[in-house]
Amino acid sequence: MPAHVPVTTSLRDAKTTLRTPWPFTGRADELELVRRSVTAGHHGIVVTGPAGRGKTRLVTEAVRGTEYARAAGTPRAQQVPFAAFAHLLPETVTLHRAVRLLSGVRLLLVDDAHLLDDASAALVHQLAVHGRTRLLVVAAEGVPVPGAVSRLWSGELLPRLALEPLPREETAELLAAGAEGALEPLTVDRLHRLSQGDLRLLRDLLAAVRERGVLTPVPGTGQRAWRGPVPVTAAVRERAAQVLDRACPRQRETLERLAFAEPSALGLDDLDVRVLEQLEADGLVTVDDHGATRLAHPLHGPVLRAVAGRLRARRLAGTPDRYGPALAAERDALARALARDDVRDPAAPVGEWLAAEGVPLPAGYAALRARFARLRGRLREAAAWAREGLRSTPGDAACRAELALAAAQSGDATQAGGGPAGAWEAAARGDLDEAVRLAAASDPYDAVRLGAPERAAGRLTGVFAAHADALARGDGPALDEAAGELERRGFLLYAAEARAQAVRAHRDPAAARGSRTRAVALARRCEGARTPALSGLVLGELTARQRQIVTLAAAGLSNRQIAERLTLSVRTVGNHLYGAYTRLGAGDRGALPWLMELPESQPA
Repeated sequence: MPAHVPVTTSLRDAKTTLRTPWPFTGRADELELVRRSVTAGHHGIVVTGPAGRGKTRLVTEAVRGTEYARAAGTPRAQQVPFAAFAHLLPETVTLHRAVRLLSGVRLLLVDDAHLLDDASAALVHQLAVHGRTRLLVVAAEGVPVPGAVSRLWSGELLPRLALEPLPREETAELLAAGAEGALEPLTVDRLHRLSQGDLRLLRDLLAAVRERGVLTPVPGTGQRAWRGPVPVTAAVRERAAQVLDRACPRQRETLERLAFAEPSALGLDDLDVRVLEQLEADGLVTVDDHGATRLAHPLHGPVLRAVAGRLRARRLAGTPDRYGPALAAERDALARALARDDVRDPAAPVGEWLAAEGVPLPAGYAALRARFARLRGRLREAAAWAREGLRSTPGDAACRAELALAAAQSGDATQAGGGPAGAWEAAARGDLDEAVRLAAASDPYDAVRLGAPERAAGRLTGVFAAHADALARGDGPALDEAAGELERRGFLLYAAEARAQAVRAHRDPAAARGSRTRAVALARRCEGARTPALSGLVLGELTARQRQIVTLAAAGLSNRQIAERLTLSVRTVGNHLYGAYTRLGAGDRGALPWLMELPESQPA
């Protein structure tokens, strides 16, 4: 057996090559962990997660450019000894000889290890025991796994990476690549919520909305939005087969009643408990401690409503006014949270459901959701909620103010219109003196965020006063402490800014690096934010080549002009810019000039 077995593409690899049309996006930490696990001194790693989580794509990306052998379990060959390794082993072989033959392979990728036949599973386990072959093992969660495979991690032979759902921010990047253009934030949230971390379902849903032509341009943004029913294409229908193909009429009726009750739940008194017991056992419904019953998967309700006939829908659907009290309760809960200076992720499903269905929202509710999102640092989402309110009430002052604030704090100096937004519009122009003057006259905490805490002296309380005091004293540790409290309360953009300010206040280089690392992580979660405190911080995240190309792009040079000046290919320039946009959270080069105009904000 040769020491290296080169990888080849075969029918076994079809699901990797054919079912991954999008560029690999996100998972930077997980990718680095997998790569490190197969370098010298390491024995490998097991990657687990539910179906559709992106396990195979992750490990394939991790070993790109590396020689490796590949094996995969298949459901139809689980009774055939060593079936997964048939292409690597002689036709007749013992376990002992198979171990000897494969011990010369430097790197072995074993996909779908939960489907391995017993002999193949034993072989993988023995290779891990001997430790001469680095193993990259992929197995699904929630399904039976051969004992020899599960003992890889339970017996501590190999570390295990349980793959979490792709975060919302990275889902947005993936969707932008797959949709060939930016999607509006509420559409991203909806797709993220419906797919529940299943990237194959995410792709199927995006394909469905594109195929049916229900993505519509959002004026003045370059984004597209999806409102209304879920298009039930063949792929989406297959995903909902568990509920659509129920043979029992009483079970189907119960599922439909729950679907048409959404976004509210039904109580146990409204349903047949014996039917619910079976549906719960099948994982199709959930029942909480108070008896509130809901469909277990967020896709099932929209699909059941979409395929229901007109008469059935008329019988099961409630009247539109049933949403009023629930929406008012959500609004009151959000207002109470704001009064407590707590903007952690809100549980407000009714407003999100109505927006997704295309139902006009009261402007007051939309403005409150926009403010909540803005304070969390999600400026694009804030703008989207403000636009929802302006759909029903075009002249609403609160929604217009939130839209202007979101635009100005995203670095757009053209859409603000006085008041607090005027301060951020001046900051976006680079006129920090005017920005501070306007901020001090309207919102003293904005003056702190703009680096002038003396203009807010005695005018703030709580964590905001602590932030101002720490900045005025140039106390790096105290700024970090204030940032930690802001983050705990959900003010992610404020926390990122405080950490960035701490970078310049710290005298200890190690402490400064720690603050900067945390600031960058928070800033990435505040997609769309372009404030003075963050500008140099995010630029510092670019590689030297990316900074060089971004500087030229910000000066107005085209990709071809940059390529000629740096003796690069146009495609290489484009790839570097795409990577830079991803790190900066920018959609295109439009935000680059503003970012480059603030060199004094760059950390030492």
